[in-house]
Amino acid sequence: MIPLRDANPTTHAPVVNRLLIAANVAVFIYTLTLIRNPAAVSAFYDRYAFDWSDFVRAIAGGNISLATVAPLFTHMFLHGGWLHIIGNMLYLWIFGDNVEDRLGSGPYLVFYVLCGIVAAIGQGLVQPESMVGASGAIAGVLGAYLVMFPGARISTLIFLGIFITIVQLPALIVIGSFILLQIIDALAELRFTAHQATENIAYFAHLFGFFGGVALLFLFRRSQASRTRFA
Repeated sequence: MIPLRDANPTTHAPVVNRLLIAANVAVFIYTLTLIRNPAAVSAFYDRYAFDWSDFVRAIAGGNISLATVAPLFTHMFLHGGWLHIIGNMLYLWIFGDNVEDRLGSGPYLVFYVLCGIVAAIGQGLVQPESMVGASGAIAGVLGAYLVMFPGARISTLIFLGIFITIVQLPALIVIGSFILLQIIDALAELRFTAHQATENIAYFAHLFGFFGGVALLFLFRRSQASRTRFA
């Protein structure tokens, strides 16, 4: 099941969402220029990926610096390959514009970054390994989209054995199926360590990002409502 587009128009140009996509693509292209120098690639990811163990060790040792905190943000713009970035950017392109339209560009950027941070910390608490990717932040966007537009129609590519078709499904089914699979795979990782080692996917980042996004959405909405009442 792969979403292709949604029938959910916006009233404003999603400037921040497009800039986030452009930044992710630009960083990925830059990493491609380093491929001929494996040491440079490794050093780049070591510096900007988020590693929970290193983070906690630095905080415990009182080493709170830009180099310590920066990976909480920079890991969201790193990807491990073509499929990784294409999948993430497809979801961000489809669902991010409507969330930005509802929250406003500035609040949306803050919301997106906070979802990514929550996802990284959540993943680190459960499985303290180095991680990269925007999927935690994007999972937060999916959570917000599901709350705000559960009935929005999503053109979805469906694989039925050897047959492929495109159907219109509500966001509740598309996003709900996605998060259900994340829960199943996350539980499988906890149960089978071999499964964890082979797939190397941060399922718990997706879950923490998703539910963090739902919680943050209500906080942002309450804040916006308060500003409206006292304006």
